[in-house]
Amino acid sequence: MPERTVATTTQGGMPADPPSDGGLDRAHQRSRGYGLLEYDTPHYPILAADVLRLRREQNRALQTHALPVMEALYQQIANTHSMVALTDAKGLILHSFGDDDFLKKAARVALRAGSDWNEEHQGTNAIGTALAERRAVTVHGTQHFLRANQFLTCSSVPIFEPSGQLGGILDVTGDQRGYHAHTLALVRMSAQMIENHLFDHAFGHGFYLRFHSRREFIGTLMEGLVAFSGDGILLAANGSARFQLGLDGMAHERTLAALFGIAPGALLERCRLQSAWLELHLHGGVQVCVQAQWRGATPGAAPAPTPGTSALPHLRYLNTGDAQVGRLLDKVAKVIGRDIPILITGETGTGKELLAQAIHRDSPRAGASFVAVNCAAIPETLIESELFGYVDGAFSGARRKGYRGKLMQANGGTLFLDEIGDMPLPLQMRLLRVLQEREVEPLGGSGPLAVDFSLICATNRDLQAMIAAGRFREDLYYRINGLVVRLPPVRERSDLDVIVRKILQAESRHCGAREVSPEVMALFHRYAWPGNFRQLAALLRTACAIADDDGVIRPAHLPDDFMPDDAPSVALSRQEHDAIAAAVTAHRGNVSAAARALGISRNTIYRKLGSKH
Repeated sequence: MPERTVATTTQGGMPADPPSDGGLDRAHQRSRGYGLLEYDTPHYPILAADVLRLRREQNRALQTHALPVMEALYQQIANTHSMVALTDAKGLILHSFGDDDFLKKAARVALRAGSDWNEEHQGTNAIGTALAERRAVTVHGTQHFLRANQFLTCSSVPIFEPSGQLGGILDVTGDQRGYHAHTLALVRMSAQMIENHLFDHAFGHGFYLRFHSRREFIGTLMEGLVAFSGDGILLAANGSARFQLGLDGMAHERTLAALFGIAPGALLERCRLQSAWLELHLHGGVQVCVQAQWRGATPGAAPAPTPGTSALPHLRYLNTGDAQVGRLLDKVAKVIGRDIPILITGETGTGKELLAQAIHRDSPRAGASFVAVNCAAIPETLIESELFGYVDGAFSGARRKGYRGKLMQANGGTLFLDEIGDMPLPLQMRLLRVLQEREVEPLGGSGPLAVDFSLICATNRDLQAMIAAGRFREDLYYRINGLVVRLPPVRERSDLDVIVRKILQAESRHCGAREVSPEVMALFHRYAWPGNFRQLAALLRTACAIADDDGVIRPAHLPDDFMPDDAPSVALSRQEHDAIAAAVTAHRGNVSAAARALGISRNTIYRKLGSKH
């Protein structure tokens, strides 16, 4: 067989390996070393359901953070005769989903949950070879060692834990006739997202830094992530951080002062002063922009602020002039600190978590933890252990010293259960018992533990209709609705101008001062905003980035799906006439100028206004 090469890449912004390094030849040699022959009929053992369930439990954190990313990845490759798979560190497929037509073909070679795809069993393939080489790999068609697998094209990327150990593999596999060169890049970015999520939730105490030499890369996959202990010893660094810092593998002896030129005490003081951005210098002299966060308490010192607490809004920040919201905030302010549960209802994107954060910030519990749980984002198989935690030895593969569930993490502070309508019925009963008894019993525990927290829940569902349908417990409903408040959607609010200014002010640190033209504001007031504030903020963020040098956001800077070229705007509804008239007035009757500002033709203006100027 002629020598071929495995297409390779790396994560964290580091240079890709050269494509001619003999990786495929090494993989084929390993396959032969396992005693495999090209024409072998593979043996396809599938784990029993209870054993697979145990392996999933052993990889709880990986699953929790990988599944939402996998779903987003699949949306990008849907209808391409492909599938997405997640494996553990040994090549066992934990989860897979994809196009129905391709899943049937994949099942013929046991490319499904419960099957083992390391090289020892399957020969050269992207999952097994990525495990063996510890790097991203594409194996296409006849590059597979076993002929049975040569109808596939596979792109796999290792997922590394914060400790640097290999945690699993993210894979996209499809029909070899549909090969796309960009697939590996998509998988690589998704794997980096999973790694960053794992990193973000791995450390309960110490310093957590996000950094890059360019501020606009903070919050992107290019950012470096590092964690230091309270006394400044490096605990972990993601791939981008290792590349920027020039670290060869994990270097636990490295210190905060040596790497960033600042002592732990000085950094803690900067965190307490609520400095949003720090300008620090790496050991090589490179200046980097840093967002620093302190988690936990310093030994022998007074408790430090809870992670992110200093950045939480106050209720007064949310009072921007809308009468409905003003009345809502008045009600909330009267029950804060009185052990009355609050249920926030409203459409998706109306700011329910922001309101919950403000309630915590203005409560007597502000110095303790604000713990948010999205009940819709955690897989049903994991939500029980995430909420209630487990003790050391509760099951094979459990974390040493166990895991404090979200309920115990919120002890003394505030627990925010978002999308509570998506909580499985069996868990609703356990939560009800916690609220009644004020006790939590971790999985595998020998007895209950006392717990005390303020409860805020949120939902965009009609819980009373769910009760009637038998999908939500009525007794739990009456436990969580001490005060029910409804956040109005953007289309019902009268303070849109103030909100837009606040969003632009927040974005100004990234792209400078920006303002919205009268024409755009008129369009905003007439748009239905199905995505509410989440949609508005995303639109403004993009518009800020592409606005002209004068800093004014005009209709031309809005996305195409907001305002198509052949119409004034999909947002104008029945009052589009007024928006066009306002634009013409703003340009002192100059129809050509108004047309340019609105991104439409002069004829469209004449037609919509019903007259000629």
